[in-house]
Amino acid sequence: MTLVHHRGGSGEPLVLIHGIGSRWQVWNPVLPYLEPERDVIALDLPGFGASEMAPHDQPPGLETLTNSVIGLLDELGLEQPHVAGNSLGGWLSLELAKRGRARSATCLSPAGFWTGGEGVLSRVSLFVARRAARLALPYADWLTATPLRRKLAFSQLVAHPERMPATDAALHLRGLAEAPSFDETLIAMIGTRFRHGEQLDVPVTIAWAELDRLLPPRQALWAAHLIPSARSAMLYDCGHVPTYDDPEQVARVLLESSA
Repeated sequence: MTLVHHRGGSGEPLVLIHGIGSRWQVWNPVLPYLEPERDVIALDLPGFGASEMAPHDQPPGLETLTNSVIGLLDELGLEQPHVAGNSLGGWLSLELAKRGRARSATCLSPAGFWTGGEGVLSRVSLFVARRAARLALPYADWLTATPLRRKLAFSQLVAHPERMPATDAALHLRGLAEAPSFDETLIAMIGTRFRHGEQLDVPVTIAWAELDRLLPPRQALWAAHLIPSARSAMLYDCGHVPTYDDPEQVARVLLESSA
């Protein structure tokens, strides 16, 4: 299985992994800042964006997703690139690092650090967002045509949805609604938490979005407990998906942590 991906720029390789229900284009706003200094590979996970689903004999979950990214790294001849991800993509970055396939790992509001009932709340919130996107699918272009409508449609995930171009917003709404692997991946993801931070022996940066409504910034405390060697950062005035809120700030964190 080959994952659909974008590749551009020059320098040290940097692999970018999106969150659940998203696609590689979510990184578009930061690419102009990254590609002059990094060889950037932004990918679609199996069953998201334009990538086909994983084979039926591979159960949904972190192991299958991690293996699929490793397969792409092998295909591209990348043994230990820098890796970075948002939400689920942040968690996968850590899993790649534990497998020895990352030179550094940068996580933007990573999944897997919920405590108590927070995982259930996140699952319900994402389930509702998915169903709302499917209901809105016939009206995607209309719903994303104005800044006010984009704010109504994406305020849970983006602090400033009005900054999203209308074409990007419609693309991401369709991606959330149509991703065939969303439901199974969500169930598998919420059913567990990040473990074995002691296995990480590469530089790790955990950057939490200040205005994250899906995975609250207080989860950064648990991440710091599980990965005491990690560098902590805050993405100010940003929501859970920060790339449209402040692409320059996000790019700065990614460049500094992959230096």
